[in-house]
Amino acid sequence: MTVLLILGFLLTPERAWPAYPLLWAIVGSLATVARLSVRRLARQGSVALPFALAAVTLLFTVPGRPLLVIGGLTITDAGSARFAAILIKSWLSAQAALLLAMTTPFPDLLWALDGLRVPGILVSIIAFMYRYLFTLQDEAERLMRARESRSAAVAGRKAGGHVIWRAQVAGSMIGNLFLRSYERSERVYVAMLARGYRGRMRLLSPPPLTRQAVLWGSVPVIALAVVEILALTLWIP
Repeated sequence: MTVLLILGFLLTPERAWPAYPLLWAIVGSLATVARLSVRRLARQGSVALPFALAAVTLLFTVPGRPLLVIGGLTITDAGSARFAAILIKSWLSAQAALLLAMTTPFPDLLWALDGLRVPGILVSIIAFMYRYLFTLQDEAERLMRARESRSAAVAGRKAGGHVIWRAQVAGSMIGNLFLRSYERSERVYVAMLARGYRGRMRLLSPPPLTRQAVLWGSVPVIALAVVEILALTLWIP
């Protein structure tokens, strides 16, 4: 459902402006059903906007009717429309991805990726990355505690030394963390080989796909299809 929603967002015609509030209403309805804050989801979805700003050159390069001239560069109506559409689509797609991550357990995501024929090595990398992030966090917290225990305040001076000293210590900690992570990954890989690992994660049988799940998953897709039909037939200028 998430893949189809994102694909539908991307295929929405640029200037079908009435379609975008309806598309956001679909995402907001899903968030409400999942008992998530619609406002929080919309705010967190804005994390994709800085990356979408890379399309700002479209304002000046897409041919169209001139709207504004800045320093010899002309902003056109077609460029502005395409730039605004990219921002809105990126925002909606990020919300759909966040909605999936907030409502689906991680093992189910791995099952879904495997079911969508994602390469097994990529699924394994994602699984290991998630599982060992907490191990890396523990190692980083140990290094932080060691630094704090060796940088206590002396004679009323602030603990930790000057900025250059802090930067040097931070660099040493990052290098130490990298070496510890590399050594632990080697040990984990050897242990996995000893237990029969042959390059593919062995997953338990996923739960069956029920009719109720298919029904709930098809409702947003049908709503998306209706919005796309309206956008193609009525709302394209």
